[in-house]
This record gives sequence, C-alpha cells and structure tokens, in this order.
Amino acid sequence: MANKRIGVYPGSFDPITNGHLDIIKRATKLFDEVIVLVAYNSSKANNRFTVKERVEMINDAIKGLKNVRCEAYEGLTISFAKKNHANFLIRGLRVVSDFDYEWSLAASNEFIDHDIEMVFLMAKKENTFISSSNILELSLMGVDVSKLVPPKVNEYLLNKNKKSK
Repeated sequence: MANKRIGVYPGSFDPITNGHLDIIKRATKLFDEVIVLVAYNSSKANNRFTVKERVEMINDAIKGLKNVRCEAYEGLTISFAKKNHANFLIRGLRVVSDFDYEWSLAASNEFIDHDIEMVFLMAKKENTFISSSNILELSLMGVDVSKLVPPKVNEYLLNKNKKSK
C-alpha cells in the first residue's frame, strides 16, 4: 500500500482506560495503522505506572486489533510520527476544557510540521467522565473501577493498591 494512512495516538496512558480504548477502536476504522504512543512525560513526574507497565497494559488491551501497535518514545511526538511515516495525530476530546489544550497543542504541532494533521475524536457520552487521574483517585479510595478500565489495568490497580497499604 503506497499511501498508507498511519495515525499516532499519543498520551501518557497512566493508565489506559476504556475511554482510550474506545478512541483506539474507532481510529482503526479511519487508518490503515494506529500506533498508540506512550510518551515519556517529564511534566507528569508522579506517574503511577512505569512506561514498561503502561506498554504492557496497552498491549494486553489491544490484542486482537490487527492494525494497532504500541510503542514508547522519549522526545517530540512529531519526531516519532515522522520516523514512522505517520501524517496524523489522533486526539480524544472529552469535555470543553480539553478543546483549549488541544487547540494550543495542534498549533504547536503545525508550527513544527505543517504536514501533520490533527484528528479529533469525541468521547462517547458514557466515557466523558473517565480520565486516568480520575481512575487512579477512585481506585485508591477503594472504588471498584473494573467497568472503566481493561481487565489487565484493573489487575495492576488492585496490586498497586495492596502494595501501597
């Protein structure tokens, strides 16, 4: 396939949620290949899970999706996209406040590489309240979040919570 449509879905995914997974599954219908990119994010110094753990959880969640793979990368997402011949960055929008952040990010990415296209997928209404930080907080407070995350993530959360007690 000469003009393969490759989309990169970057994020910290600390941890991946069913909301993220929904965006990934929907993106597979739009792109020949979707790369879920676990970004090393120095501004989020308090990550609950290591990059290796996040990649493992994502790989478990995406098994069975033929045109999806997961990678980790330290550096600019645009650089990763170029190295992987991707011209699309996939972003999910849950609430209005996400739009402000994403608008600024899109402008920055366009400044770096005007050929990159940002593709925004709206969260389904049942996923609008799901965020990684919300999941972590609820889980730490003993709330059962198993319906909001893939099974492997729930397993990791339960194990982390046992260790922190």
